[in-house]
Amino acid sequence: MTATDGTFLVTHADEGSATLRDVTNAQVFTLSKNPGVEAGEVVEGVLEPEPPMEVTYEVASLRDQRTIPVERADLEPTTQAKELAADQPVGELTTRERAGEGELHVLTVEEDGADAAAAEVIEDEATVSRAARLGVDRVEIRTASGVVSVRYLPD
Repeated sequence: MTATDGTFLVTHADEGSATLRDVTNAQVFTLSKNPGVEAGEVVEGVLEPEPPMEVTYEVASLRDQRTIPVERADLEPTTQAKELAADQPVGELTTRERAGEGELHVLTVEEDGADAAAAEVIEDEATVSRAARLGVDRVEIRTASGVVSVRYLPD
């Protein structure tokens, strides 16, 4: 096996080991030693398989280690987000690139379902994984009746 250079979401960490998932292809790596990471963090670096079995990995280099906050903003979704939601059925998702960096995801939900859907997005580790894959620094969630707007934003 060869070394893997990439961006990883820490899905599990304890004193002795950690589990990382590559944000581009979802490959899972078990580290035999925890290099000081915590679940929910995003790390960039190189992982190398440990001989002789090559079933666990070690961190050969760690370029970056950060937390990507996923927060609910006390703001209404933008006009664009509301218009996108109005043009799609409940349960549908539309993705748009943002001007500059990042993405906008608009989910149409039941009229009274925005709070529950926003809570699910906040708790879903896929939200952080997607943010890491996009190379953004934070995720902002805005809600209105029937609309959840998820904004993947640079710092």
